[in-house]
Amino acid sequence: MGRYIIPEALTSSALAKPTISPVLNLQRSTPLSNRSTTRSPLTLNFVVLLLFVLLSGCASLPENVSRPASYGYTDTEYTQLGQKFAAAHRKHPQESGFLLLSNGVDAFVARGFLMQTAERSIDAQYYLLHNDLTGRLFVDQLIQAADRGVRVRLLVDDMDFGGRTLGAAVLDNHPNMEVRLFNPFARNTGRLTQFVTRFGSVTRRMHNKSFTVDNQAGIIGGRNIGDEYFDANPDFAFTDLDVLVVGPVVKEVSNSFDQYWNNELSYPATRLLGRSPTDEEHDRLHAVLKTFMAEQKDSIYLQELRESELAEWLRTGTVPFEWGDAKVMQDTPDKILANRSEHFHHLAPQLAPYFKEVSDELYIFSPYFVPGKKGVAYLSDLSERGIRVRVVTNGLSSTDVPVVHSGYAKYRKALLKAGVELYEMKPDPNQPEDDRSSDFTGSSKASLHSKAFIFDQKYIFIGSLNLDPRSIKENTEIGVVLTAPELAMRIVPDINRAIEKIAFKLELKTLNDGRERITWLEQDTNKIHYVDPQTSFWQRFLVAVSGFLPIESQL
Repeated sequence: MGRYIIPEALTSSALAKPTISPVLNLQRSTPLSNRSTTRSPLTLNFVVLLLFVLLSGCASLPENVSRPASYGYTDTEYTQLGQKFAAAHRKHPQESGFLLLSNGVDAFVARGFLMQTAERSIDAQYYLLHNDLTGRLFVDQLIQAADRGVRVRLLVDDMDFGGRTLGAAVLDNHPNMEVRLFNPFARNTGRLTQFVTRFGSVTRRMHNKSFTVDNQAGIIGGRNIGDEYFDANPDFAFTDLDVLVVGPVVKEVSNSFDQYWNNELSYPATRLLGRSPTDEEHDRLHAVLKTFMAEQKDSIYLQELRESELAEWLRTGTVPFEWGDAKVMQDTPDKILANRSEHFHHLAPQLAPYFKEVSDELYIFSPYFVPGKKGVAYLSDLSERGIRVRVVTNGLSSTDVPVVHSGYAKYRKALLKAGVELYEMKPDPNQPEDDRSSDFTGSSKASLHSKAFIFDQKYIFIGSLNLDPRSIKENTEIGVVLTAPELAMRIVPDINRAIEKIAFKLELKTLNDGRERITWLEQDTNKIHYVDPQTSFWQRFLVAVSGFLPIESQL
């Protein structure tokens, strides 16, 4: 969730043709009655370029040259967290410990416990931080830590902060807390306008998710901060995955955070507001949060933070970590400003050797899966060499961004013909077939959001990276590769059993007239569907139309 699709940039070659854009309808630039039979493309180009110049001239950002640099602490081994897992560290020298967090409540509890235990520092980096139940609980824990004297650095992409600059600036003015927004929109011009006038800059976002406390423990994975990521939204829930890590890998996560925190695209929230919040604004917003928190004293999240098994493990230092090598992989923040061909800024080349060296089995979990022709060729080659390739992604009924589904759907037949196994998430395993959405919103009860790859039941990647052009080329991402054969061999059978229940298996059937058709099999009932299950005609029609649009690079 939180993805977006922006129209292709209006290039000079495009302007020479009749062009319709959701923002500028160039076919209606003059009244129909006044149109001549011919029009100079140069005149049209000039008018549009002049309009773009005028619009872009309205958008401006403040200078960001005097922001103070800061870095993760290195002398934290004597903090509570450092001591809590010291004995386990001694048994596994040079290795990192990791615990998968697949349950939304546990994922919140892990973050909450680390914040409550923090003594020196909290570094939180997220693409989205919603102003909802879990978002406010999260922010309240950050404030409590800052009130105790903990240094809190909160870095959030600006995608989710339209109209929320004041609140961010109030937090930024806490003496122990700094808030920065990454690659911000100008505050003096509408965001929709900037999607056009600043195409190629504000359309590239920081998609990273990482969380580090006292430089001794961290969480990395696919979750943003919001109700749908922590099982708090009764109408929509993401199936997601994080990993709690301790040991040497935490320093790598911390170093990555520092790169982004000190980058020129990270703007202090107060600077974006253009002034310091007044005392009245400060008191008013804090009173709102205090009232909200008083109403949530019996929240399941706060109860679980006190009473759950995971909380007890964390308190007593008895977390059943797996131990092994762990390596952080990341895009650098300079990827946002660099040419897309400068691959040394990119995560993908770091991960490529694992894909190239797979020899037996490859699992891909990607909510947004747009392989492109090269990806289809690569996966097809693996399958033809006898390597089992299983891809789990969202179906049309479970995706939250249907237009991205159009970028995937056109490759399904080629992948199936090559022997690649495709599985599409059900929106609700108990939802009847004829309970279909009547619009194109893509809303559903459940949606895959986990981003993970398992190579030969030996290496596991968990992070924020989708296998689509936007993650590979446009946005920045982060993840961790765990060398964990015992864990992989233990969870793969569980994954296979879960897939049978929560996903449709796609198959290619040959009809009587010789044509091949995709079908969707419900493996637990053997029921076969001949169109995308639990979808309407209009959903399927609009996805088919979207598949012809030249927007794959932005999906």
